[in-house]
Amino acid sequence: MVVGTSNYWEDLRKQARQLENELDLILVSFSNLCTSYSYSSTQDGRRDRYSSDTTPLLNGSSQDRMFETMAIEIEQLLARLTGVNDKMAEYANSAGVPSLNAALMHTLKRHRDILQDYTHEFHKTKANFMAIRERENLMGSVRKDIESYKSGSGVNNRRTELFLKEHDHLRNSDRLIEETISIAMATKENMTSQRGMLKSIHSKMNTLANCFPAVNSLIQRINFRKR
Repeated sequence: MVVGTSNYWEDLRKQARQLENELDLILVSFSNLCTSYSYSSTQDGRRDRYSSDTTPLLNGSSQDRMFETMAIEIEQLLARLTGVNDKMAEYANSAGVPSLNAALMHTLKRHRDILQDYTHEFHKTKANFMAIRERENLMGSVRKDIESYKSGSGVNNRRTELFLKEHDHLRNSDRLIEETISIAMATKENMTSQRGMLKSIHSKMNTLANCFPAVNSLIQRINFRKR
């Protein structure tokens, strides 16, 4: 197409408006994705042109992939719109009629302002997403550490409890054994003492009988009657 024709300018404006509309739609979806980013986002559905009603709800990993895909598409659209604006500027600068040139420059400025706004919004939203994702990653790491600590503490507590129970059982068994041994020794000492007393009495009676024949005769008669 020959530069300088009105059809060329209108075609460039048409391309710019189409790209601007596409950018407006995708930036809205991109902003919604970034502001709702969370590992618990499975409770929130995404219903736009990037997901259908049958698409599973997004989790953190799916959101990361969606973010990368949308960011690349937005960068490509911005690059295309920048190229169209450059062509519009080239055409406006080559226009020969001053009044026409001023009108073209006014239109070009409006398109450049829109491009600048979209570029600024994209970089701001992207930076916010990166900050939120970093925070979520940190929180997720902390949660994992806490769960691991709780899990490890639970195992250690159960092991400690079993060890204490086994220790108490052994201590009780030792105490019962010691008590049984003490009773047995006391019984043995008592029986030994009684046996010694009986021997002493018997010895004294024999000595008394040998020294006094009359007493010996009396003892024998007593023993005879007992029979």
